[in-house]
Amino acid sequence: MIVRFWGTRGSLAKAGPETVRYGGNTSCVEVRSAAGTLIVIDCGTGAHGLGQALVQEPIQPIHGHLLISHTHWDHIQGIPFFAPLFVPENEWDIYAPRSLSQSIRDTLAGQMQYTYFPVTIEALGAKIRYHDLVEGVFKVGDVTVRAHYLNHPALTLGYRLEAGGVSMVYACDHEPCCRQPSLDKNGINEQDQQHAEFLRGADLVIHDAQYTASEYAGKIGWGHSTVEYAVEICNAVGVRQLALTHHDPARVDEEIDQIVSSVSSRLSSTGEPLQVFAAAEGKTIELLPAPATGITHGSKEFSATTPVTPAIWDYSILLGAMDTQTAEVIRSAAAAENVRLRAASDTQAILPIPAKDRPSLLIVDEQSAAAVELCRRVRESSNDATTQIPVVVVADRENPASGLAEFDPDWLIRPFSQQYARTRLRAWILRTTCRWIPAPMPENETQRQAALNQLGILDTGQEERFDRITRIASEAFEVPISMVSLVDRDRQWFKSCVGLDVKETPRDMAFCAHAILENEVLVVPDALLDPRFADNPLVTGDPHVRFYAGYPLQLADGHCIGTLCLIDTRPRQLDDGKINMLRDLGHLAETELSSGPRQATA
Repeated sequence: MIVRFWGTRGSLAKAGPETVRYGGNTSCVEVRSAAGTLIVIDCGTGAHGLGQALVQEPIQPIHGHLLISHTHWDHIQGIPFFAPLFVPENEWDIYAPRSLSQSIRDTLAGQMQYTYFPVTIEALGAKIRYHDLVEGVFKVGDVTVRAHYLNHPALTLGYRLEAGGVSMVYACDHEPCCRQPSLDKNGINEQDQQHAEFLRGADLVIHDAQYTASEYAGKIGWGHSTVEYAVEICNAVGVRQLALTHHDPARVDEEIDQIVSSVSSRLSSTGEPLQVFAAAEGKTIELLPAPATGITHGSKEFSATTPVTPAIWDYSILLGAMDTQTAEVIRSAAAAENVRLRAASDTQAILPIPAKDRPSLLIVDEQSAAAVELCRRVRESSNDATTQIPVVVVADRENPASGLAEFDPDWLIRPFSQQYARTRLRAWILRTTCRWIPAPMPENETQRQAALNQLGILDTGQEERFDRITRIASEAFEVPISMVSLVDRDRQWFKSCVGLDVKETPRDMAFCAHAILENEVLVVPDALLDPRFADNPLVTGDPHVRFYAGYPLQLADGHCIGTLCLIDTRPRQLDDGKINMLRDLGHLAETELSSGPRQATA
């Protein structure tokens, strides 16, 4: 993979003799895969130079992909000056975070309105397809792209690009979720763990580093990282190279030299392998495959292009008691996003909560005496004990020792603006409406269901021939739960189960409903990091699934009727030998299923 920087400045373009070496143009990065896929990340003023270079290339027309992290002007201002968008024979796919109320095309058209610009978006002659993204995965040619929400005053996505055995991450603009400078003993504060996992093991991370630690105190809430944070978090998760970018417009070349020199000396003195440099216009990096990192992803992850509007329409927020000023900021943010908000002055005010009016998100104030009881009663109001309503705690600082910790909350730290609250609401809404995805029905569902029913095994009693297999699986893989699961029309039913007392669960919650769509073993190393399952009630509640591996059980006619599956409450991996062992045990289960029903033992 080839990476070239065309714009590295943050917030404002800054041309002049003191920014010559690192550049004065705002964010723009060009990426080429080994197969020739062209990807442009962000379209700040640096895009002008890239566009001029592209139209001079000998191979025309151009099919390119533009990934926009967010729509602040320093990241889109180059679009009206990006020459390849005006060439009729060219094709461009433009991707950006999905707003709750406006498409990316409408947003980009806004900066080219008559008031601001002499040419409208209709003047772009190329064939352009617009894609509104949420957090998830999509393919661009031979490149797998993972989109992940960053912490910024506008809804912002970071992008992880993987192809040809290499990976790079673009994380700009991003502010640490924990505003205290200290990190825990593992190097990563709990609130920043998701961001760390997004970066883990990358060959190159291009990370926001607009401020230094000494400057940050006066910039809290502005949506940017410090150099120190970027270095520490990348070093902690095994990143190979870190490019510091989004240089402050007030920072001159010599100051950037000093920052890089200081960081490099410190890493060298401690023997850390992380290589750090400052992104500079014109700098080109070739990424070559390194030894495998052991990081794996499911083959069918949540699509970042999934339509989510119906889920957003049903979204609602319950606001607990808090001071008038804070409550008004949150009310204004919710109103701006057209999200229903209901206030609860005390615990009695929210009882009873009708099932049809249960909130999608609960926001409470840590200083409220009723906060813990409110959280408990809201969660107990569910008819489904496994459902967990997300909780956000408003506080002056993060407090893991708070009595609210049992609800695994997110934090909204004072002071915050209406703009910042609005952005966080967007991220919570889009994340919680999207991170539990029921499996689609197989194309042959009618025939598959008929084949399952023909076996005559559904709702039969316990049998030793199946229990023997699940006992062996539980012992051999050292997992607390092992099952022979059959996927029925509206449920998954367990012919044999070790470690659970239930006999069935709804199909829309079933990991096995995803596994029967596979031709091979489906492995989910950590359900909390998988967009298909992170908010699944079986993950957020009992039995707290973190690891899943399922072998799809096929009949002789090819119909897949269920799985032999393994479940653990902790993340883990399976090597090739273990996967082969699960496959062998699955074949034994298939043989027993094919032989038809027998006399039950219980």
